Amino acid sequence: MKKLVLLFLVSVLALTTVRAQDFEFKADQIDIKYERFVLPNGLTLLVHEDHKAPIAAVNVWYHVGSKNEKPGKSGFAHLFEHLMFNGSENFNDDYFQALERIGGTDLNGTTNSDRTNYFQNVPVSALDQVLFLESDRMGHLLGAIDQEKLDEQRGVVQNEKRQGENQPYGKQWDLLTKAM
Repeated sequence: MKKLVLLFLVSVLALTTVRAQDFEFKADQIDIKYERFVLPNGLTLLVHEDHKAPIAAVNVWYHVGSKNEKPGKSGFAHLFEHLMFNGSENFNDDYFQALERIGGTDLNGTTNSDRTNYFQNVPVSALDQVLFLESDRMGHLLGAIDQEKLDEQRGVVQNEKRQGENQPYGKQWDLLTKAM
């Protein structure tokens, strides 16, 4: 009897695996509804509502990356990414700690050649606070930067660069970009 039940389960599993592999996904089938708003200052917002969970995901992109840096002077976009986590004129405190206090998860920032972005997931009740923090660091960053913060973050960025370059193929993107 046990062998019969086991044979049945293996057969069902094999059939579902075959059917799952037959599924073909096409990009033109994706249709995520969103609203687009363009503010007078040029800021573009894309808003998608999904009420499955009481969570708001905020992702802010700046069209500034390493492509905007002068040859021989690299790391500024990444440095500013780090500095923007250290507070602003109206909230001069660590953003990670502030977001964690209000229930933020999956929060960080990234920089590449084309853009710098910041992202976080927060309870819907904290959306206003996150939008304030994002807008404040967008418009009131410079008054919060002092020499101590600049030196600290410069060291952090330099260390991240060293760690990346010390990995196998760590310099591949720099060399490929230069060669192209």
